[in-house]
Parts: sequence; structure tokens; C-alpha cells
Amino acid sequence: MNGRFERDTGAALLAVLLLVAVMAVIASIMLDRLNLATRLAVNAQAMGEARLAMAGGEQLGLVHVRALVTADAARTVERSGVLGRDTMTALGRARITARLDDAGNCFNVNSLVEPGPSEGYSTRLLALRQLRALMASLAIPPGESFPLSDAMADWIDSDDSPAPNGAEDGWYLRQSVAYRTAGRMIADLSELRAVKGMTPQLYQRLRPWLCALPETELSPINVNTLRPDQAPLLTMLAPAAMPLARAQALLAARPPDGWENSEPVLRAFGAGLSAASGPKLATGPVAEGLTVPPGQLRVRSRWYALRQNVAAGSLRLDVESLIDAGSERPHVVMRRWGDEESR
Repeated sequence: MNGRFERDTGAALLAVLLLVAVMAVIASIMLDRLNLATRLAVNAQAMGEARLAMAGGEQLGLVHVRALVTADAARTVERSGVLGRDTMTALGRARITARLDDAGNCFNVNSLVEPGPSEGYSTRLLALRQLRALMASLAIPPGESFPLSDAMADWIDSDDSPAPNGAEDGWYLRQSVAYRTAGRMIADLSELRAVKGMTPQLYQRLRPWLCALPETELSPINVNTLRPDQAPLLTMLAPAAMPLARAQALLAARPPDGWENSEPVLRAFGAGLSAASGPKLATGPVAEGLTVPPGQLRVRSRWYALRQNVAAGSLRLDVESLIDAGSERPHVVMRRWGDEESR
């Protein structure tokens, strides 16, 4: 009798221990899920705060752009020191580091094409030459710049006929992972990583000088907001007429209130060409097959890039907003999420 009682007691104790073990596992799982749910809730709250702060920072950027536009209807002159400078702002618990830049002072890769006689895009040779001149000022040899520039134009244009040094669908379809060219305007510069001849080293060297504006117009260079360190963007228009040192000196000598129009800069191109190759051309500065087209050099900006890094708790949010100031009221036309390295 005692032996049976002891066996029953042992079985009951074993059952209780097993039940405690099962309850401990369930409790551990529940605590783990509770911790996960808590972390998800905290992250969701931080993301909400970051997005609200980003929206607030974006509105603040629009205010700055509106102030630039309304300060002078004829030209864009940076008097407040907002452009090209990092600013710190606190909105609630979020901290914003923002930078507003003239988004037109770059080489617009979409200018490599122009609307064709029918639907679609065809290569614009003038923009192709400007890109090659920019690459030359960045010490990229012709053996790399010519194939890459042709391939970039082929990537955007609508036809399937490759340029002499370029590549169309036929080349991309023969790769180990087959794909096709875009055949449309580029929305983000990261697309260029897929272009034939674009190496990581070339991409990193070119990226600070390139942009993808939502239009095919030639790069709208504003001589009033162009910084001296951006002088290669002037040089690319006519290298013989405007060497890098001359372009830097010209920008350094810019009047405090900027130029009223682009004529003084165009005259400087003409004077440089005259000194380099003889009489000044009456029809505009031309050198090495490059022309400074009327309207490409401007004194008023339309496009602005607002880059924000928002910190909310342990969360970091990077966003770039493209602002169009060409209409009566500046507005955001595009947002790109993630830092430049991740795109």
C-alpha cells in the first residue's frame, strides 16, 4: 500500500513538474512576444515621430525656398546663407539635420536625350559632349568616359541602336543576369549602377556632380548660386574658353548681389575663347565642339534639393525632397528615401 502511494505521489510530482515546465515555456514565449510587441510599438512611435518631423522640416524648407523666390523675382541670390549649409532643428523629441541646395547646379543626366520627332527620346549630342567634358575635368580618361557616356545615353533613349561606344538591350540580355535598358528618363541616380561601364569607383566619383531632374532640358546652371568648388560645371560648357582656374576666379569675383543676367559670364566665355584661339565669335562662345546655348546659364533657380537626416530615439530616417519653385507656389515633386550610399 505504501509503495503504491509513493508511486502515485511520484507520478503526481512528475506531472506537476512537467506542468510547471510547460507553463515556464509558455510564460517565456509570452514575455518574448511581449518584448517584441513593445519594441515594435516603440519603433512605430519613433517612425511616426520621425515622419512628422520630416514633414515639418520639409515645410520649413519650402518656407526658405519661398523666401528666396520672393526676395527677388528676377534672380536667385543667396543672402541668408541657407543654401549649401547644414542646419540643426528640434521638433519635439526628433532632431533634424537639413541641407538645402540648388538642385540645378549639376549635370542633368536626363538632358542626354531630347524628345524625338515622334514619340520617345533621341540622344542629344551637345549634352553628351558636356558630360564628357565634365568627366575630363574629373580626370576620367577618354577610354572610360566615351564608352560610359554613350552607354548612359543609350540607357535612356528610346531606340535599340547602340551608339559607337554604347550598349542597348542586346548587350544587357547577354549578361549572366539578363535585363533591359530603361528607355525612359532616369528617376534616381542609383539606376546608373546598372549601366555598362559604370564601376563603383566611377559612380562614387561622378555622383556628386550628377542629378536626375524630371525634365530633359540642358543642365540649368545658375551662375549666382554656383559655388567656386562647382567650377567644373562651368568648364564643361566650353573647356578651352573657360579652364577650371578661370571659372573659379570668375565665381570668386561674383558681385555680392549676384549678376542681373548671364551676359557677363557669357562675355567671359567669349573673352577666354578670344585669348585662346583668336577673334571673339559673335554667335556665342564655341570651343572643342561645345557651345554655351542661350538659356543654359541662368540667374534664377527653379529646382531645389532638401536633404534631411531625422533622428527620433534610436531611429534614423534619411529623405531627399526635390522642390519645384517654377510655379507660383513652390512644392515638392519627388521624395527619395534612404541615404545616398543605400541608393
